[in-house]
Amino acid sequence: MMKSNINILLAFLAVMSLGTGGIFVKLSSLSSINTALYRILFSLLFLFPIIYKRIKAVDRKSWIIILFSGVFLAIDLILWNTSFQFTSVANANLFVNLVPFTTVPLSYYLFKEKAGKNFLMGLCISILGVIILMWGKFSFSCDGGYKGELLAFLASVFYGLFLLSVYKVRLKVDAASIMFISGLGAIPVLLFTAGVSEGIMFPHTFKEIGILLGLAICSQLLGQGLLSYCLGKISILLSSVIILSQPVFAAIYAYFLFSEILTLKEILGIIIILGGVYYAKKKPIHNVHSYE
Repeated sequence: MMKSNINILLAFLAVMSLGTGGIFVKLSSLSSINTALYRILFSLLFLFPIIYKRIKAVDRKSWIIILFSGVFLAIDLILWNTSFQFTSVANANLFVNLVPFTTVPLSYYLFKEKAGKNFLMGLCISILGVIILMWGKFSFSCDGGYKGELLAFLASVFYGLFLLSVYKVRLKVDAASIMFISGLGAIPVLLFTAGVSEGIMFPHTFKEIGILLGLAICSQLLGQGLLSYCLGKISILLSSVIILSQPVFAAIYAYFLFSEILTLKEILGIIIILGGVYYAKKKPIHNVHSYE
């Protein structure tokens, strides 16, 4: 029980780190897809000294699965970063965190993991909390044709596919190797898309490099890396509910960085989200059949 709580805490720390991604993307002077490209590229440079020996032990099947997970991650980052051009950060944060709509049905289909009543109730409570927290911050504009919101939701679908792919191999491959191999799978997609749509850009100042390094370290290495680690310890379904808490950390960051005051409504939303996560984890996910 103690180990389970520690892993849940680590998952929250991962989501806390992932929550910095939007801040760094907005601060970056590079275009959206180029920013995503350097996020992955710089993370590979940090990971290589750690994994260059152990990566030889990864079997071929796992390599293929992880490489494909990198393709999903690349598409997620492309859609997520691009969504900022068409909608607000609040809107993008709301829709990109709807990962459970992808992971819940697919985890049952792929891994025969059935969500119990407590989990589904906790999921609904958490989504209600997110809506309360974000209410008043997001708004729809017919002029934009909901393009930004659609891109952010599609990003959540591909992020869910990334998590499901990682979950498949996490019991056999360590988190650092998964992050490195998935990065190798993501780089060609990001390079091609950036080259075609934006042209390859290069950071020219220490400030630009610092922002990209911050994105790579905080969001990719600490965020994605910790979450990948946790996927070998807790259920993919519980992980996806914990991801719903990302707007909580975004609100806290806004309070400290931009002096945005937390209203009673927002505090209530935060409490409801955390209550939903707690309720979702009260009863373990029932495994109908084990998977490889």
